[in-house]
Amino acid sequence: MARYVTLIRFTEKGAMAMKQSPARAQDFRQAAAKAGVKVEAQYWTTGAYDGILILSAEQPEKALRCLAELAALGNVRTETMQSFDASEFSALAGGQ
Repeated sequence: MARYVTLIRFTEKGAMAMKQSPARAQDFRQAAAKAGVKVEAQYWTTGAYDGILILSAEQPEKALRCLAELAALGNVRTETMQSFDASEFSALAGGQ
């Protein structure tokens, strides 16, 4: 299963409606589940990024489609990286 870490920054529109962010996050979680994507975690952060999503999906296209739809709403900009646990990384790196 592919896993992704997505860094989120509010757009001006999203920052102006920051109070609705938890409700929008719940809507995203529900839409993602319907699309076959598991939201493993959602966090709001301080600093350079306003939030983090951790997603997993059997088909990478499903996760990336959900993130594209999220960005299209105009409240956030995203930066996404595929992530690997220790055993997945070891296999990729030619380890055991």
